[in-house]
Amino acid sequence: MAGRLSSLPELDLTCPICYDIFRDPVVLKCSHSFCAVCLQQYWSPRGHGRDCPLCRKESDDEPVASLTLKNVCDAYIQDGEVEANWNATAELYCDPGEVCPLHGEKFKLFCLQDKEPICIVCHTSRKHKQHVCCPLDEAIVDMKGEMKGALTALQEKREAFEKMKRSYEDTEAHIQVQAQFVERRTREEFEELHRFLRAEKEAKVDDLKREEEEKIQAVRRRIGEMTRTITSLSESIKALEAEIDLQGISVLNNCKKTLARARCPLEDPVMTSGALINVAEYLGSLKYTVWERMQDIVKYTPVILDPNTAAPWLVLSDDLTSVSDSDVKQMLPDNPERFDPDTGVLGHQSFATGRHTWEVEVGGNTAWVLGVAQESVVRKEKVSSVLKHGYFTVYFYHEMYFAGTSPLTRLSLKRKPQRIRVQLECDKRRVGFYDAHDDSYIYSFKQIPERVFPYFWVGCKQFPLKIEPLEVAVKAVDYWV
Repeated sequence: MAGRLSSLPELDLTCPICYDIFRDPVVLKCSHSFCAVCLQQYWSPRGHGRDCPLCRKESDDEPVASLTLKNVCDAYIQDGEVEANWNATAELYCDPGEVCPLHGEKFKLFCLQDKEPICIVCHTSRKHKQHVCCPLDEAIVDMKGEMKGALTALQEKREAFEKMKRSYEDTEAHIQVQAQFVERRTREEFEELHRFLRAEKEAKVDDLKREEEEKIQAVRRRIGEMTRTITSLSESIKALEAEIDLQGISVLNNCKKTLARARCPLEDPVMTSGALINVAEYLGSLKYTVWERMQDIVKYTPVILDPNTAAPWLVLSDDLTSVSDSDVKQMLPDNPERFDPDTGVLGHQSFATGRHTWEVEVGGNTAWVLGVAQESVVRKEKVSSVLKHGYFTVYFYHEMYFAGTSPLTRLSLKRKPQRIRVQLECDKRRVGFYDAHDDSYIYSFKQIPERVFPYFWVGCKQFPLKIEPLEVAVKAVDYWV
């Protein structure tokens, strides 16, 4: 009933103590009216004086019956509407069995400060005397409204956590895919190195075997020659010994021939140089020599793309040096580093010091953006790559070239570049763009941030953007003390 009376004109017909229609109303000197019974119960010996329950003014006079108010209330009660509405409200909101354990009165009010139901006597007690209260049914409606709001917030929070949980589950699956890919590529790369090393080893061993055979054959030829010479000398020695053993004139008959044979001019035998295997040629700086030859299969690319930043529509090569657009959105984790929906990708390493140069083959690509970007660029919105958003780039779009200033600067180039060189000078805080074919200047930005990442955007499916490898040379350096 209290909820109904608080919203209808008959609010003045209710007793401030019982919140019901006045029964035998009486009025105090302060002009406040109450049910006679309610007032007497309020003044009963429970520690209260004869003060007004509303304004707390002391009243020495007996309360006066208000006949006019009684007649109005009796007429209204006879209508029957009040009783019907009160019964419906009480049945909906109130439990008639719940009473105040301190005063034995029904709970009819709700203390907004202490957040607890109270009775009429509690309302006038010291504990709740200055507290703001409202009818119980109003509090129930308001509390249910708050609970529904809290329930909606919790449901939304749970949905957000469930969504994030699914994202982490997808991330776990993607981590496994990444690990398998990296392991496969690592094995392939090392297998290529192993093939090269095995081929180098076999070539070295083959060269060694060939030289061994050649050296042995040469030595054997010399041994054969020495053997024949020794045989000849042995025969000469034997003949000379036989002549010496002769007696008398026989010694003189063949002396001329024998001496001539014995005096045959033969050079003393010497060891031929270069007879041994050149061990130093094979083992000297062997690893360095192989490393030097490895330049034929090893490529160094100054910038490697970071697949964790690549938009889901982009396709990166296995070696992470080229990127192209596609019509298929890959199922990738929506991690904070990833561009989406913009089809961009960053280099995996940022630059803050030194000078760095990389060249990008654009070829027949019809839509591309190249340059550098701050780490803080927006990645989850489609924004124009202009200076105010942290990008320092050049564009090619609709057969036109632009510099990513704000507003865009139209560029006039003499020829259509096939390869763009990006030259970053961190110490000067400058990035410049050149046609790699003839080193012709395109554009440059100054006062760039201290730390930037290489940035690539592509909107073409047929022709990828490809980062070109650099020429690598292995050199031995002399150090003089």
